[in-house]
Formats: sequence, structure tokens, C-alpha cells
Amino acid sequence: MTQGTYQTLEIDAPAADLYDVAADVAAYPQWATGVKSVDVLESDADGRVLRAEFVVEVFVKEIDYVLRYNHDYPHKLSWTAEPGEDLKMMEGSYTFNDIEGGVTEVIYALNVEPTFTIPGFILRQGEKQLVTTALRGLRKRATGA
Repeated sequence: MTQGTYQTLEIDAPAADLYDVAADVAAYPQWATGVKSVDVLESDADGRVLRAEFVVEVFVKEIDYVLRYNHDYPHKLSWTAEPGEDLKMMEGSYTFNDIEGGVTEVIYALNVEPTFTIPGFILRQGEKQLVTTALRGLRKRATGA
């Protein structure tokens, strides 16, 4: 990703546990702020989500998009949006790096290009807020803290 937002957070949990929370996309409406619904469209033989449709409330607009997932358990979960009515492009990832003592460095990267006009600085602020909220939600879901 050439543009976009990247943020890092150390979480007191093993990488595999954090990966499992992030990969359970059907549960996102329970903990990910703004996610109204998720419909899993396709899974692999191991039950890992390959495609899912999301309805998300962003700013004052509700958007709908489909993500395609790539799994590299327990190190990285990445996704790319299929072009649609609301998004020209979106790509993102969680990277999980074991530090020591059960602590994991989580790197969240996100790059979004909507189909509607929005000034670049507002878009980047929105990405930053989404990434910050997602990392905090992941930590809370995985550790209860």
C-alpha cells in the first residue's frame, strides 16, 4: 500500500489468539464499532472466511462492500474489497508479531478509496479513527481489557 494508515499496538495475548479473533469476521458486529452486519459468503474447508459482505456505518452514510480474505495463520490476515457501489478500492491487513511473554505487536494497515468524493485529509482522518478503534476493539475482545 502506498497510501493509507498504519498503526501498531502491543496486546497482552498470543498472536494465535488475536488472529482467531480477527479471523472470526462473522462476530465483528459484536465488537467492531460501526459494523452493522456481516454475511459470510464463502469459507474454505477449514472454515476460514474467504469472502464476506459487510454493512458499515461510516460518517453519516451506510456502505455495503464485499471483502476477499487471505490467511497466513497466525501471522497475517489481509483483505481486499471487490469494487462496488461505495468503494473503488480497499485493502487492509492485521499483522501479528510475537514479542515475548505472550505479548503480540499488532500492525493494522488500511487504505480506502471510496466511489464518492471526500477530501483526502478527511479520508485519512477517517481511516485513522477506524484503525484506532479497530485495534482497541480487538484488544478488548481478546483480553477483556
